[in-house]
Amino acid sequence: MASKTSQLSWRARLRAVREGAITYALMACALLSIAVTMAIVFVLFNEAAVTIVGERGTAFFQQVPLGDFLTGSEWASNFEGEQQKFGVLPLLGGTMLITAIAAVVGLPIGLLSAVYLSEYASPRTRSVLKPLLEVLAGIPTIVYGYFAVQFLTPHLIRPSVELFGGQVGLYNALSAGMVVGIMIIPMVCSLSEDALRSVPRSLREASYALGATKLQVIVKTVIPAAVSGIVASFLLAVARAIGETMAVTIAGGAVPNLTANPLERVQTMTAFIASTGSTDSELGSIEYKALYAVALTLFLITLVMNIVSHLVTARYREAYQ
Repeated sequence: MASKTSQLSWRARLRAVREGAITYALMACALLSIAVTMAIVFVLFNEAAVTIVGERGTAFFQQVPLGDFLTGSEWASNFEGEQQKFGVLPLLGGTMLITAIAAVVGLPIGLLSAVYLSEYASPRTRSVLKPLLEVLAGIPTIVYGYFAVQFLTPHLIRPSVELFGGQVGLYNALSAGMVVGIMIIPMVCSLSEDALRSVPRSLREASYALGATKLQVIVKTVIPAAVSGIVASFLLAVARAIGETMAVTIAGGAVPNLTANPLERVQTMTAFIASTGSTDSELGSIEYKALYAVALTLFLITLVMNIVSHLVTARYREAYQ
């Protein structure tokens, strides 16, 4: 009896050690993620804002005034002397223009697709269509860029523009925005459908009992009940569009151009980072530091987008029993 009791005690201690090891391993993974994030933030601030490690006064904003960076309408980092300009507005404007086009294309299509999958499609149809739709998320972004250049611009955009007597180049913001909009459709659809399907069936049945049609139930009951998830999916998709790199680098061009005309070439912040980072910029030069300044700006924008997404989700979240 004593032997059996000691054996059970040994097993209990072994189980406790194993559970403790798993707990510490999971904690280590969480702390590693936080440490990597903090390291990225440190590098961005060290190179762009304030030099903490390295030669003092070499950070980008210690050489270029923050006001000139935020309000300047010219970006010419590859020139020298007085011709060198570091006004981020052309890069920021190109990013916002392409993001706006992507939102116009991707958000409505993604939401309508989610409504169909959640409210109209049969289980069999949903099991086929949803995986096929999510295949779009697995296609490399560089493929989307060449799709825009080889198909959208020559076969869709250029004929439509020339029909009204206009001209459009091979690289333009419209094709880049459209292809990014296609890229964010799976994200919007998947997250919005999950939010719609989380609405209790009792709310739908209550609306039907009051004489509402299926469309009225969807528009006036289901979508308002799932608005927190839908808005969060929109904000995350917009943040994804802002951070897109290869597709806009290929399809949008590489000309920092402050314009609202979607038929012109533009360059986004991510495209500048990708194109300039692959050149032979001298390590520690002002051109090299400009990469970190733009990256820090992009990081802060996406951070704000994610914070707003979480606030909206928390503010409008509905808890159903």
